Amino acid sequence: MPIVTIETWPIPRERKPELIKKITKVFTEWGIPAQAVTILIHETQMGNWGTAGEQHSLTYKEMKR
Repeated sequence: MPIVTIETWPIPRERKPELIKKITKVFTEWGIPAQAVTILIHETQMGNWGTAGEQHSLTYKEMKR
């Protein structure tokens, strides 16, 4: 039973079903039943995430969300 954990910035609610379906499809193509695939999405606000000493909310402030 694969469990896929995604650590990401917040993503739009309406995009999540597509993400879950596409990841599940990868495993079903390998012969694993869809019912055996679990997807966990952990969202972290950009202000609570940093790289190279900078908050992503500042580094990526021009990025469309």
